[in-house]
Amino acid sequence: MKQIKIKCPAKLNLTLEVLNRRPDGFHNIKSIMQTISLYDYLTISIRHANSTKILLSGNSEEIPYNEKNLVYKACELFLKEANINDVKIDVYIEKNIPVAAGLAGGSTDGAGAIYGLNKLLNIFDNDKLHTLCAKLGSDLNVCLQGGCLLATSRGEIIKPLPVIEKDVTLIKPSNLGISAKEAYTKYSLKTEKSQNNMTEKMVEALKNGTDIESYLYNDLEYAFFDDYPELQQIKQSYQQAIMSGSGSTYFILGDIKNTKFDENYIVINNLKFIGDGVSVV
Repeated sequence: MKQIKIKCPAKLNLTLEVLNRRPDGFHNIKSIMQTISLYDYLTISIRHANSTKILLSGNSEEIPYNEKNLVYKACELFLKEANINDVKIDVYIEKNIPVAAGLAGGSTDGAGAIYGLNKLLNIFDNDKLHTLCAKLGSDLNVCLQGGCLLATSRGEIIKPLPVIEKDVTLIKPSNLGISAKEAYTKYSLKTEKSQNNMTEKMVEALKNGTDIESYLYNDLEYAFFDDYPELQQIKQSYQQAIMSGSGSTYFILGDIKNTKFDENYIVINNLKFIGDGVSVV
């Protein structure tokens, strides 16, 4: 038996601008994404067997441990592409990244599974790993690569940007998860859509070493902002807070020790921007 442990970082959308709907149902975007020091952990074991079997387990009651999980799909795709059909794979998922939170919790675990299996079996080069990630979803390539990245198309085409040192605090309503489908559907119904080119402005700021805070932006934030008083409370308490991805997590640059929220909110501080993606523990 071979075994490995992989740490899988969450990501933030420092900017997220929605361009248009694609024929495949996804949306073309421009986004600057940044991995942060909040991790899920995958313990992956593999052994020879008479036929392929993938077994998932973990510490969270909020995610499925079957073929619906992106980790399962990632293992299945890896084995198919590698033409392997005689192994048993066990994956234990230690979930620390909130679910349905706009932090790529599922995507980073999927990328971690592909990365971890390849570390154990040493079959594919890095370009092939990115090809596999792109087949599975929009954020996996960002989580595989890590750091600060310009993400375009549906998010799978990435370009490295300078990584800066920043502390960050996350604030999320405890019982509110928002799906990407809901967020993009409600955004498509909006008649007025701003065009601020914040992504391009932030790219220049990162390259020039100037402050990025005034360019933090998310097109999806106001797509459903009026529907959820919990989100309005975050914005009222911290006007500078910005939503990540399709929500429902907001983030604030800086380490805020004494927030104004009760047990109905999850507050995670002492986080930092990092330059890495999924990696071996």
